Amino acid sequence: MVDDSQLLRGVLEGCILKIISKKTIYGYKILEILQKNGFETIKEGTLYPILVRLVRKGFTDYEIRVSAIGPDRKYYFLTDIGKDELNSFEKTFGAIQEGIKQIWKGENDNDEQ
Repeated sequence: MVDDSQLLRGVLEGCILKIISKKTIYGYKILEILQKNGFETIKEGTLYPILVRLVRKGFTDYEIRVSAIGPDRKYYFLTDIGKDELNSFEKTFGAIQEGIKQIWKGENDNDEQ
């Protein structure tokens, strides 16, 4: 009944921004981090369009670096606008998480009809 893709879409950009905020990083490494942290179903075909969209929105940018083991790579980093977006995401997502926790615990239930 739950459409996982809708839930995923809502948090994936924020997770990618958080990963990029920690260090300048290339796309495939972002994918590995996502997959190791519960996003096993994420594939390159999902990640790379998101990275393009984040660049287009001005949240991230990239630099091309030479790779010793293959083709040159795009290394992504957060822009100032991206840092602001990440802060906004963290606040909003934190509030949503807190609301979900309260509902699961039964807090603030009102049994009166």
